[in-house]
Amino acid sequence: MAQRPPFPARLDFSIGAPSAKTVAIKTVATRADATSARPQKSLEIKTTAGHGMDSDAVRARMVHKLSAMGIVSAPVLRAMGQVERHRFVDTALVNQAYEDTSLPIGLGQTISKPNVVARMGELLLDSALGKAGQLGRVLEIGTGCGYQAAVLAVLAREVYSIERLRGLHDKARANLRPFRLPNVHLLFGDGMLGYAKGAPYAGIIAAAGGDAIPQAWLDQLAVGGRLVAPMVTSGGKQALVVVDKTAQGLKQQLLEAVHFVPLKSGIA
Repeated sequence: MAQRPPFPARLDFSIGAPSAKTVAIKTVATRADATSARPQKSLEIKTTAGHGMDSDAVRARMVHKLSAMGIVSAPVLRAMGQVERHRFVDTALVNQAYEDTSLPIGLGQTISKPNVVARMGELLLDSALGKAGQLGRVLEIGTGCGYQAAVLAVLAREVYSIERLRGLHDKARANLRPFRLPNVHLLFGDGMLGYAKGAPYAGIIAAAGGDAIPQAWLDQLAVGGRLVAPMVTSGGKQALVVVDKTAQGLKQQLLEAVHFVPLKSGIA
């Protein structure tokens, strides 16, 4: 069996794929379907039982607060407790890392509130495929600093995460490198195109809101899969939208108000 390449491994997906350069943590030997019934093992992220922000206790307090705010999914709470959020924020903001607040990460972008990350993960797991224990391949639009990709790595078998801003793509690579997550693939490209090479996806999650859901995302979603994204409503505000793809068509739900950065096309 071929040895898994070290992080980061550069893969050439330029033939027959959207214009996106990719940096992946592992290669994919076969294009297994996103709904594959292969037994899914829970990925354990090693954490540091030290002092201050490295302490398990500070994350445990955050998880307790998330539970009090209505997050009930045990896998999501476990993932939020494993991933060290303070490693994804700037040093000057590290003391706010476990507060339920969004924080700037540079280039006009933010790391989402823990409650929002947990809520979106819980919605993915509540899909038809998630309930069946088949949350296989997930696509994240907007890698940002890499925090949500790390959380998704615990919840899904495989994660593709695409970022349009080179500076943030590089930052996410640096942030995720110490975790050595074997199931996370980082891509630099236009998130509005999705990533057809990895489709179909059991789940698609977006960290930026536009006026409509791009057709490419809907096309790349597997039957039984779910898309969770913010969208600008008729009133000009953003709300969380859930789209389920069934054999009969698409089913959309409009949920609570949220505030994300605007969805943009192209790379920068």
